[in-house]
Amino acid sequence: MTYFAGKTLRVLVLTTLSVLFLTAGAFAAEAGLAVDTGVTTGSGLRLRSEPSTEAGIVSTLDKDLTLAILDDSEDGWYQVAYNGKTGYVSAEFLEIHTDGVFESYGRVNASGVNVRATPSTDGEVLASLSTGDIVTATALADGWYSVTCTYGTEGYIRSDFLDLTNSSSSSNGGIVDLAKQYLGTRYRYGGASPSGFDCSGFTMYVYSQFGYSLPHTATGQWQSGMGTRVYSIGELQPGDLVFFNDPSRNAGKACSHAGIYVGGGQIIHSSSSRSGGVIYSDLTSGYYNTYFIGGIHM
Repeated sequence: MTYFAGKTLRVLVLTTLSVLFLTAGAFAAEAGLAVDTGVTTGSGLRLRSEPSTEAGIVSTLDKDLTLAILDDSEDGWYQVAYNGKTGYVSAEFLEIHTDGVFESYGRVNASGVNVRATPSTDGEVLASLSTGDIVTATALADGWYSVTCTYGTEGYIRSDFLDLTNSSSSSNGGIVDLAKQYLGTRYRYGGASPSGFDCSGFTMYVYSQFGYSLPHTATGQWQSGMGTRVYSIGELQPGDLVFFNDPSRNAGKACSHAGIYVGGGQIIHSSSSRSGGVIYSDLTSGYYNTYFIGGIHM
């Protein structure tokens, strides 16, 4: 994160923001930016690829998440963006922030993104952020988020350069960092909490802290349709889900085990072996190399 000389922006008062919101919808729609924000009102809300209950599920969303609304013209549906994913949610389960004020983490999705003193490309540049940097977003005006950076600088970021998220950790490295906190946690069949995990319970729990709702089976996670599948170990990135299929243990299902890739040819996972629990294992040789079937990059 690089900071530039200049006055630190003072937070605009609510009345000023309200004036900006009067023109925000039309301006943002033309530019392909966020036109509004809203909060989810129920758990397990399905983010769909099209505005239809028959459309494919992109992801499932928990309650009380702030989403960016990209289009509100479809009757009964909103096109939204959250955590880098875009899709449609039923208007029945999204409450609009009528005053335009909220609080959510935001993850920068491009390099060299400028934080400006006003919501305009003509505004003074106060800071320049990198991909994965985290800020706190507090309002939306004219397609720009009002944000506070890690070190206190306040300004505006254009909404298409910021993914709203519920995590304060940057990129998939945050997933790895969180997973490592549970090293040594005991294996418990059916477990999905820090008191004990089975393999899919561990991956489900870790990813849930980043706004993802995964099924509680390895096969269900592999077949969820979420993220992008990769089939080569060389394509894996830290934080990717990894899946294995040992025919002697799969009970006729597509997968027998799941874990998280940490980089350097290593995975972290909850193992049922005698020396198991949440441990590291080598993916480049031996058992897990033999039965590796692929990974999912979120």
